[in-house]
Amino acid sequence: MRDFGPDSVISVVAPFYNEVDNIKAFVEELENEFEKIGYAKQHELILVNDGSTDGSDQELDSIIADHADKIKVISLSRNFGHSSAVCAGLEHASGEVVILMDSDMQDDPGCFDLFIQKWREGYDVVYSKRASRRESAPLRFLFWLFYRILLLMSDTYIPPDAGNFALMDRRVVNTLLSLPEKNIYMPGLRAWVGFKQIGVPVPRRPRYDNSARTGLKGKWNLAFNAIFSFSFLPLIIFRVLGIMALTISLTLASYTLYHKFISGLAVTAWASNLITISFFGGLNLFGIGIIGEYISRIYNEVRGRPKYIVDRITNSDTVFGNDQDTD
Repeated sequence: MRDFGPDSVISVVAPFYNEVDNIKAFVEELENEFEKIGYAKQHELILVNDGSTDGSDQELDSIIADHADKIKVISLSRNFGHSSAVCAGLEHASGEVVILMDSDMQDDPGCFDLFIQKWREGYDVVYSKRASRRESAPLRFLFWLFYRILLLMSDTYIPPDAGNFALMDRRVVNTLLSLPEKNIYMPGLRAWVGFKQIGVPVPRRPRYDNSARTGLKGKWNLAFNAIFSFSFLPLIIFRVLGIMALTISLTLASYTLYHKFISGLAVTAWASNLITISFFGGLNLFGIGIIGEYISRIYNEVRGRPKYIVDRITNSDTVFGNDQDTD
């Protein structure tokens, strides 16, 4: 059975964006939990400020004064998005295990002890399965539907209802950091790398202010990122539709030629022709859109821009500038 050595550290990585009213309560809850489970001196908090504009940096400076030996703040030069902020946190975490969670109070730190116990039993990844959610019924249905569609479409088994909240062994973290891709869906990558994994049901708590930072557009983009990163099914569907369209076109052409040269009946169906043309035109545009989505992702990967740029690291002797970015 695994166990921590006297110098081992548990890292918690939590990205945040405009959470000035919640940061202090979040840090205190984590500190209390580590005190409760006996790791008060064996943990670090890696808080990633993803370009907040609400004064979160000043609030963090005051918190660090009380927890200087436990907290490291990675401030990004602008808002790069949740996935990039997660990568920044993982890059700067030094723990033997890393717990990845959100900073909006929806992920319950009361699960830390269970996560660590499963890690001791030999599991490299212990991820939360959202046993319940506090969103509205239509939104819960959309989440449920998304995970099932992703499960059907993905080439890799991605556990349904599994979010970012998870404990990962150091070798899993190192493997994730070695992957060069920039279009990141962390639950999918976590499943793709393999190792020994287990899910534990965890109720999803409500946000502290009941105001989600990720709107419908952000959730839509995340869903697209997940589907296009782990499945070629959209291209396969378009290929099937193309074959069906070609079959229909050949059938209509054969029907027209038959009446033109054999039966002698005139084919006057301008309305059906217009509908057919519109249908195939829309089908072509739909296919071009799918292909364009894959091409744009290829372009995003090959142009070589970093996932994020660090503005400064607080609770460090060095202040990093734009030269301290990462691929």
